[in-house]
Amino acid sequence: MYIDTVVLAGIGTVALMLAFFGGMGYFIYRDSHKKNSGLRGPHSGSSRHGE
Repeated sequence: MYIDTVVLAGIGTVALMLAFFGGMGYFIYRDSHKKNSGLRGPHSGSSRHGE
């Protein structure tokens, strides 16, 4: 196989995309397994407004 600058740039682009999406997936996985995490945010203790 002939290795050209364009081939190396394509391989580098694919490697960077895989690293980016792998990092995003790891962040989402780590964030979803935190202790005491729920679907509601940390400031949603009560639904009463104005009291």
